[in-house]
Amino acid sequence: MSLKASKNVGTNRYELEIIVDAEKFQEAIKEAYRKNAKSISIPGFRKGKAPYSFVEKYYGAEVFFEDALNLIYSDVVEEAINESGLKVINDKMDFDMVSISKEEGVDFKVTLTTYPEIEIGTYKGLKAEKVIAKVEDSEIDAQINSMADRNARMVEVTDRAAQMGDTATIDFEGFCDGVAFDGGKAEGHALELGSGQFIPGFEDQIVGHNIGDEFDVNVTFPTEYGAENLAGKDATFKCKLHELKVRELPKIDDEFAKDVSEFDTLEALKADLKTKTLERKQKAADEEVENDLVGQIVDSIKGEIPEAMFENRLNQSVEEFAYRLQSQGLNLETYLKYTNATIDEFKNTFRPQAESQVKFRLALEKIVELEKIEASDEDINAQIEKMAKDYGMEVEQIKNAVPTEEIAKDLAVSKAIDFIKENAVITEVETKTEKAEKKPTAKKTSTAKKTATTKKTTAKKTEE
Repeated sequence: MSLKASKNVGTNRYELEIIVDAEKFQEAIKEAYRKNAKSISIPGFRKGKAPYSFVEKYYGAEVFFEDALNLIYSDVVEEAINESGLKVINDKMDFDMVSISKEEGVDFKVTLTTYPEIEIGTYKGLKAEKVIAKVEDSEIDAQINSMADRNARMVEVTDRAAQMGDTATIDFEGFCDGVAFDGGKAEGHALELGSGQFIPGFEDQIVGHNIGDEFDVNVTFPTEYGAENLAGKDATFKCKLHELKVRELPKIDDEFAKDVSEFDTLEALKADLKTKTLERKQKAADEEVENDLVGQIVDSIKGEIPEAMFENRLNQSVEEFAYRLQSQGLNLETYLKYTNATIDEFKNTFRPQAESQVKFRLALEKIVELEKIEASDEDINAQIEKMAKDYGMEVEQIKNAVPTEEIAKDLAVSKAIDFIKENAVITEVETKTEKAEKKPTAKKTSTAKKTATTKKTTAKKTEE
């Protein structure tokens, strides 16, 4: 046995005294020697060829003590934790050496952080309101119109002058006091009139001109303009209009439905949109009820929660954010430079969310314990198969990557949410009588994890 003693030394803090017997320590010393032998030089021997006894005499008996202890440290600490029966938080451990020798082995202490002992209030018979999900025809019409907008095409206009909303293709060159300035020239530039891309007054003066017209646009740069040499100055842009185009929306009919979906009729497309919208609203209503119910339990928690739990959740939040940035071709260091924030300042923005998530999980785990909720083998196998499908991996890969006991814990927590709902009094309402404070999202836990560049010209608005 590696555990000599276990002692509570503070709230959620335990000290374990751990023993490594002489035989095991000596085996570790020999292993450390084998790993380091090639780099050891002793007079009278070729490099890496000196026997262990000579190395020990030359460098001292303690030469491999640190390496030997490092080789077995994780295993003996894990064994001691298992023997203690403590549920330990993944946090930095304090280390204190008691004694170490080749003849007696090793005696050391570690002080670690344990899961808190918490109490929760009533979790059966809780009350919540659930909004009845409804879908109005106007919502579906809005979705159809949005689909039509995304499928609009640009049509050339040749029989009239430019209007607001047109996209005009122009050449322009800007002058201040009769002198052309840097960045004020472009050819074949497409500008949507009324978009506000250029400085005030520029787009308005294109309206009314016909294709082929050459004309001057007179404007005044804003006083807060980014280029100091132009700020507040009058300027003239010599322009030529080459082309006009306008967005043309498709006719919303059966042919439109065929083009944008797998349905043959507009009626079928609308019916599908209505079904999916209703399902989405029902899911949102269910999640809101879950949030409300679990939030009531979270508010009833009694017990001191270790800071390490919040810190671990904060670090996970930062890692998840960094991963999302990476998928967009950015990195966290660049993001922090853009936002002029330190990593600690950025991490603290997740603090309220992290605290809610930790309490949320602890509350559900407590209900799992009190109600003896377990995941069946069928549940676990089904979840593993689902994860394999979701992540495009083999079942065995999931089993090797994610411990089965962790999957079982997550499934049990998910069942705890269902238990709370089944034992709650849920009233369906048209609208909630009182807007509840937002609680942490009560989603069922999953174990496995997962800028456009614009050309700038001086004529455009600066956002500096």
